[in-house]
Amino acid sequence: MTKIGIIICGRYKNCGGGKCLRSMRERVGGFALYPEDTELELVGYSFCGDCPGGNVEYVPDEMIRNGAEAIHLATGLVVGYPPCPRIGHFKEFIESRYGIPVVIGTHPIPMKYMKVHEHLSFWKNMKMDKMAGHLMNEDPAVMEAYD
Repeated sequence: MTKIGIIICGRYKNCGGGKCLRSMRERVGGFALYPEDTELELVGYSFCGDCPGGNVEYVPDEMIRNGAEAIHLATGLVVGYPPCPRIGHFKEFIESRYGIPVVIGTHPIPMKYMKVHEHLSFWKNMKMDKMAGHLMNEDPAVMEAYD
């Protein structure tokens, strides 16, 4: 079993997590990185604390106390508009401070967002293909299913 924590964008702090939980069950998006025979358990779900991400300093500690072995930065940080300019900083800080792996992404990028974002210069400048390439290489039918 692998225990997971999820941090979402403050713009979506009222999100019920439906796409994130569905993708965890379906083993798509960021959760495709885990072996199929490994059970995943959600042990923490919170938001970044709004810009500039104040909760990122403290929330991982609580998740780790609940057994988190990996933390996912939700897909909304990648394809929300505008994408979070601090996502790389969050990943680096959490991994450095807490010594826990951070995965960029939860659910697959919905196709309707991918079609727009892949043409945006700032998305390319942020090197999202390097940070979240596994989300961009998802089966197009799966991405459409998350529209």
